[in-house]
Amino acid sequence: MKRRIVMILLIFVSFLLQSTLLKQIAIASVSPNLLLILTVSFGLMRGKREGMFTGFLCGILCDLFYGGVLGFTSLLYVVIGYLCGFCCRIFYDDDIKMPVALIAASDLGYGICMYAFQFLMRGRIQFFYYLGRIIIPEVIYTIVLTICCYRLLLGLNRWLEKGERRSVDSLV
Repeated sequence: MKRRIVMILLIFVSFLLQSTLLKQIAIASVSPNLLLILTVSFGLMRGKREGMFTGFLCGILCDLFYGGVLGFTSLLYVVIGYLCGFCCRIFYDDDIKMPVALIAASDLGYGICMYAFQFLMRGRIQFFYYLGRIIIPEVIYTIVLTICCYRLLLGLNRWLEKGERRSVDSLV
C-alpha cells in the first residue's frame, strides 16, 4: 500500500514538473519526457505489472490534460511499461547503460507512434522533418535528464523495497 501511495505521488509530482518547469526550460520547443523515464525505470526495476501500472497512470494524466483521444497515450505508456518489464530479470542496479538504452528506444518508439497516429493520419507526411526536429532532440534531452535523475529513482526503489522487506520480516 505504501508503494502505491508513493508511486501515485511521484507520478503526480513528475507530471507537474513536466507540464510546468520542463516546458519553461524547453530547447527549441522540445522538452524531455519525465513520465516516460518514470514508466521505463519502474518497469525495469519492478517488472511488467509495476511498469503497466505506472504507464497507465502517467498516460491517463497526459490524456486528460493534453490528449485529444482519451486512452491513446495511456495505451502507449502501458505497452512501454510492459515491454520494459521483460528486462527486469536481466537488470543490474548499478549499471546505467541498460536504463538509458531502454529509455532512448522507448522515447524513439513513442515519438514514432505519436507521429504515425496523430500527424500521418491527417496527411502530414514530412516524417524526416518531424524526426529531425522533434523526435531525436526529445530523445537526446530525455537521455540527459535520465542520467541526472535515474539514481534518485533507484534510491527511492531501494528504500521502498527495504521497507517492504522489513514489514515481511516482522510478520515471520
